[in-house]
Amino acid sequence: MKDSREADRHWMQRAVELAQQGVGLTRPNPPVGAVLVKSGRIIGEGWHRKAGTTHAEARSIQTAGSLARGATLYVTLEPCSTFGKTPPCTDSILQSGIRRVVVGCLDPNPVHHGRGVRLLRAAGLEVSVGVLRKDTLRLVEPFSKWVNTGRPWVTLKMALSIDGRLADASGTSRWITGREARRAVHDLRRTADAIMVGRRTVLRDDPCLLPRPARGRKPLRVVLDSHGSLPLRLRVFTDGYSAQTVVFTSCRTRRCWVERVRVSGANVVRVHRVSGGLDLEEVLLRLGEMGVMHLLCEGGGQLAGSLVRMRLVDRLVLYLGPRLLGEEGLPGFVLGRTVLASAPRLLTESASRVGDSMLITAHLR
Repeated sequence: MKDSREADRHWMQRAVELAQQGVGLTRPNPPVGAVLVKSGRIIGEGWHRKAGTTHAEARSIQTAGSLARGATLYVTLEPCSTFGKTPPCTDSILQSGIRRVVVGCLDPNPVHHGRGVRLLRAAGLEVSVGVLRKDTLRLVEPFSKWVNTGRPWVTLKMALSIDGRLADASGTSRWITGREARRAVHDLRRTADAIMVGRRTVLRDDPCLLPRPARGRKPLRVVLDSHGSLPLRLRVFTDGYSAQTVVFTSCRTRRCWVERVRVSGANVVRVHRVSGGLDLEEVLLRLGEMGVMHLLCEGGGQLAGSLVRMRLVDRLVLYLGPRLLGEEGLPGFVLGRTVLASAPRLLTESASRVGDSMLITAHLR
């Protein structure tokens, strides 16, 4: 390594890579990665695998054993300092004899923000904060949104033709994008705690919505059905994973339909109706109460338009396939009458090619 700052970035990058293995597995905890380094080599590492299991810091210390004394710990998120389902990581760090701790970002939970760092510094450890801060903050964006607002981080994913259509005039959408893009969507699903669609999408496509392969992920499947009219022959009720299905419906939906859905093994949550459908803000709050930190919405056009219009989307992920479906195709975003001056404006984060499709990520200004 050329200097200590470059070394810190190098080892923190490894901690980020470890943390990414836990994305989609840890709700309602954030993904965390940790690396223990001594004399320029890794002596222990770990990542948080599931809520209630050993934290990343403690796992890396267990791996290193007595070698941890005098080592430097790199951790993507400020170590916890209170008892939960596991003991505080600050205690494990102090007991291990670690000399220095390098933290990517502070805990976004205002109750714990900065507390772990203060405890370690008060005990005489050298603590550095902010190495690869942007990368480590991105890891905990869903957790930060959830812990501060009670609502999940919302990613809106749409697969569209170049002219912005999600299906042709007959409702056919398989396949607008290519195989590589569809494979990338399954990668995206593995990062989410829940995957949401509207009633029309379920009726048109009869999707499974689960990531393939799952690789240990068990996201909820969220279906919005304001009238309570979905037939129970659909895959979300019959494919053997109905316990992962949550249907949001109106408080006025017939009780007999609700009971039939529950008999299928799925869950039903009643929320209020507003003009145009269910109260989406209430839906998000109820999902937050279930511990959902990252919600991936996959449309359709009415739902996507409502989320954008209400400014409930944190990030857009748009896959554009090499097709032109024309004016009679189904629009990707039903926004109603919109004028240019007040139209939702996006800030593009990145644009890249995925097979024969384009991938654009953006957020609302």
